[in-house]
Amino acid sequence: MTIKPSERDTRKTGRFAVGVEEINQHLASCDLCPRVCLVNRMAGELGYCRVGKEALVASYGAHLGEEYPLRGWRGSGTIFFGGCNLDCIFCQNAEISQKRSGKPTSSVELAGIMLELQDQGCHNINLVSPTHVTAQLAESLDLASRRGLNIPVVYNCGGYESVGTLKMLEGMVDIYLPDMKYSDPKIGQELSGVPDYPSINREAILEMHRQVGDLIVDERGLATRGLMIRHLVLPNRLAGSETILRFLAEDISPDTYLNIMDQYHPCHLAHQTKSLNRRSTLAEVQEVMALALALGFSRIA
Repeated sequence: MTIKPSERDTRKTGRFAVGVEEINQHLASCDLCPRVCLVNRMAGELGYCRVGKEALVASYGAHLGEEYPLRGWRGSGTIFFGGCNLDCIFCQNAEISQKRSGKPTSSVELAGIMLELQDQGCHNINLVSPTHVTAQLAESLDLASRRGLNIPVVYNCGGYESVGTLKMLEGMVDIYLPDMKYSDPKIGQELSGVPDYPSINREAILEMHRQVGDLIVDERGLATRGLMIRHLVLPNRLAGSETILRFLAEDISPDTYLNIMDQYHPCHLAHQTKSLNRRSTLAEVQEVMALALALGFSRIA
């Protein structure tokens, strides 16, 4: 599906579904993610993500390693946030997510980063691991929008999201880019510390799709709005790929933009787990690709 840039929704002050103040109130008894820690982050209390009042920015810049509809030729304006609400033992960014590296950054500073990336010519603002800092991001997006931010905003997350928080983000996010990691609760617990990952993930994907629909690209092939799914093929069929793909085909849309990722290799603590202590094989990846094609997916990265 394509759309001309002049026809896409533009970012305007006041287009947010709820007020920024309403989202900020959730920091006082934090329930922004499914862990529902209920700590007062405004007062310096820390929950599971170990991030308080201000977001931690680990790095930012034009990223040319994303899917083509995001990176284009000038790059995706990625902002990497320290901390995470998951505890994936194979995390490739553990230094950032698990060790929470990054500089405390005010909402005003973060809005400035977004505008700087836009001025550099980036095609979008790509918020990487934003789940635990959604309130801070809402305030920053509001500020940046008032100052002229008008490129798409990408919510690039691990897929363990609160539907209530997603509803508050409606109108702020143009492109949702979640992972779908596992279909088995036992695997969710063993590999990421969240036994309810499959059910939470599916409900979140349904809400994301309700908000933005299937991916829309312009005549240049650049994403302007919609849902993009990432699914990492794990060794030994640990991801439960068939169940995930059937859910997408039957409950979301066979027109879903689907990135079947083949780059798994043991990182962080994965070498300590026998079933994860090797790369995914070509045969394992091809098996998932073949199933996706058989289910009618045609937009496969």
